[in-house]
Amino acid sequence: MSAVDRVGLHSTVASLVANRRRVSALKALGVVTVGDALTYYPFRITDPMQVTTIAGIRLGEPCAFAARVDQVRLVPLSGHRGFRLDVMVDDAAFVSSQGGNPLAVRLVFFSHKKPYMDWMVRRLQVGADLVVAGEPGIYMDQLQFTHPETLVVADADREVLADASRPDVASLDEALERVRRPRPVYHASSRISSDHIHDVILGFLRLLAQADGVEEEQPSAEVRIDPEVLGRAIPDVLPEQVRVDQRLMHRARALLGMHAPESPEDFAAARKTLRYEEAFVSQTALLQTRRQTQQQPTYPCANSGADRPDTLPARFIDSLPFQLTDGQRQVINDIGVDMAKDQPMQRLLQGEVGSGKTVVALAAMLQAVQAGHQAVLVAPTQVLAEQHYASIGGMLKAMGTDVTATAVEGRHKPVDNVTMIRMTDQLVLPLVLLTGGMRLAQRRSALAVSASGRPCIVIATHAAFSKTFQAPNLALTVIDEQHRFGVEQREELRRKSDRVPHLLIMTATPIPRTAAMTWFGDLDISTLTELPSNRKPVRTHVIAESDGATMGAMFLHLRRRIEAGERAYVICARIDDEDDPSVSSDRSGQSSASDSQPELLVEEGQGDGQRPPLHSVAEMSQRLAALPQFQGIAMATLTGRDDDATKNAVMADFASGRAPLLVATTVVEVGVDVPQASCIVIFDADRFGLSQLHQLRGRVGRGGTDSWAFLISRAPEDSPAAERLEVIRDTTDGAKIAEEDIRIRGAGDVLGDAQSGGHSSLKLLRVVTDAPMIARARTQADQLLESDPALAGQPELAGAVLDFMRGNEGFLVSS
Repeated sequence: MSAVDRVGLHSTVASLVANRRRVSALKALGVVTVGDALTYYPFRITDPMQVTTIAGIRLGEPCAFAARVDQVRLVPLSGHRGFRLDVMVDDAAFVSSQGGNPLAVRLVFFSHKKPYMDWMVRRLQVGADLVVAGEPGIYMDQLQFTHPETLVVADADREVLADASRPDVASLDEALERVRRPRPVYHASSRISSDHIHDVILGFLRLLAQADGVEEEQPSAEVRIDPEVLGRAIPDVLPEQVRVDQRLMHRARALLGMHAPESPEDFAAARKTLRYEEAFVSQTALLQTRRQTQQQPTYPCANSGADRPDTLPARFIDSLPFQLTDGQRQVINDIGVDMAKDQPMQRLLQGEVGSGKTVVALAAMLQAVQAGHQAVLVAPTQVLAEQHYASIGGMLKAMGTDVTATAVEGRHKPVDNVTMIRMTDQLVLPLVLLTGGMRLAQRRSALAVSASGRPCIVIATHAAFSKTFQAPNLALTVIDEQHRFGVEQREELRRKSDRVPHLLIMTATPIPRTAAMTWFGDLDISTLTELPSNRKPVRTHVIAESDGATMGAMFLHLRRRIEAGERAYVICARIDDEDDPSVSSDRSGQSSASDSQPELLVEEGQGDGQRPPLHSVAEMSQRLAALPQFQGIAMATLTGRDDDATKNAVMADFASGRAPLLVATTVVEVGVDVPQASCIVIFDADRFGLSQLHQLRGRVGRGGTDSWAFLISRAPEDSPAAERLEVIRDTTDGAKIAEEDIRIRGAGDVLGDAQSGGHSSLKLLRVVTDAPMIARARTQADQLLESDPALAGQPELAGAVLDFMRGNEGFLVSS
């Protein structure tokens, strides 16, 4: 790394690091700029190094000791494979006066770079005093250290040769104190080690502090970095008063404490500071967004709810063949009050699968229609959109009259994606389905209805985000399964209307309160906790795949339930041998037709060669067809690769019972509603996240019958994966499951990275365990925005807030 006149946080790694392979390896980790590198935090630090004598060294235990160089020998390796540097040292000069037993030990260094070895020879000259730190080993029955850290101690009494390099430290005590310091450990890769990452980051910190550059072939120079000087290059993000109130470090000092900690306490204080910074920035961003949205114009929709029996929402509620739960009534009333205001509603509705979220959403959409406006419901998949279209159409026809055949104007033939329902003498309500896989005539009909501005309800997939979809009179946007859509997509829908529409986001993914505060702090939150009275809890069993007897009994149970007229799912993580969701890295690139890839988990210490291959739909369908338990049972398969026509045909056969056994990927995770389904078998369940298992379990038991979920595992009994499955087996409490899942995997993996605008900009903050910190940060952020809504007096904070909302890709979520 060469010295650079002006280095800033936006300087590129490629412009500062000469080693191209190292630049490429860092880029693969998301480190492109100096700022990226400084926020690539270590996940732990090493234990302080034990200082001993050579006689006290124990194999396998890292240690440090003082010694003097006795011999130095540079040996060329055969075959032009580089060089080996042998250095013999002993500690006689340091232990004899204390009555100890002096011994000698070998230090060995390898490199194919002759300049580096020449530099090492100049450093480690005979007679030089050193402090050596590393892990001892045995070679040819001799104790040796391979590539240890060495610090050369200055000695005023010893004559220094002209070609010798300068010492690293001024005294032995300083050297021993330095090696006692903990060393950061980073998430590395096969292309770059944690030590090399550390060296690069330290080099950047020195350059920012205007220190001399370091040659790439040499280890990082042991030059103290002055926090005061560093602070001029790294301005603080937190307001001064906030930092003082919370007793936090300056940002420059905190970054130095993360990457070059003086002690474990220093590292902990630095991490606390940077965690609070993330909490404060995220809460400021969410609260500022909320304030800005509330100032934008919207369409007030008069609260014409259940109190007036002649209104559309009231008539809808009366037409239902069941009674609403108290929770549903409360949420409908809350939404009615919000939509009547002249500022946009922003509400998150969460509830277990089957808790009645769609009924609440339709009541809200009818309130918009009653006020003369449009409403759109966006679903993540075509299957779910079509199910919403069918179910909502059925509920609307129960309170009105289908006049599609007579309502079509001109010579156009009716299309099957626009249903016209007469709600009153003056109102014919179009119910429109818009998906990406439609025929041109269907698409034109759907787009024409929404573009006309007439009151209507549109059920759409990602097609609603296209430029061709226009809804100038849009008063309400409902987004189902919010973690499938990003901030930018939500903003795109807002731009479809002449005014900002009200926003209702629905999710069946349970979100703990603290996580909701962090990720959805700009939204009001409603929760449906009651399930319909006809729903029975799903009985969940964990089965070891190696237990052949139990597996056979399970398959026989499926056969008997199918013979009783019920349906069964079998879920696999892969489509076929070519499909490997465990290496999928670009989830944002998936289309609505693709599978909902499972967030596969890998236990510590399991390399690729140690993991058994995941079961696939292709393999499992063949295996099940060969089992005697399923002889004569029609079987179907469903994956994200199937086209829309195939998906519709498969689901129709499954629902009707023509093919009562469905082998599928997690494409069925969301929205598939087959009341006769009573059993679900999930292979490789130990590799799934808990929230996804909970969602999949919600596919059965929707018809009021007894239901079962079988989680097939290959995890050892005492492994963390087995403990995770015990959580899902022992509880149906979605909030408890979500908290455990977030603790294990992190909020971004559970809730979806997309909603934070891409990759999450939270790296250290833990949304469950850091709940009190998040609450304090929210209070302080609210106070700051009261006095400075635009953050005009806090330019650094304003920039960090903008980065957060853009979803800075240099940051990653951690648990």
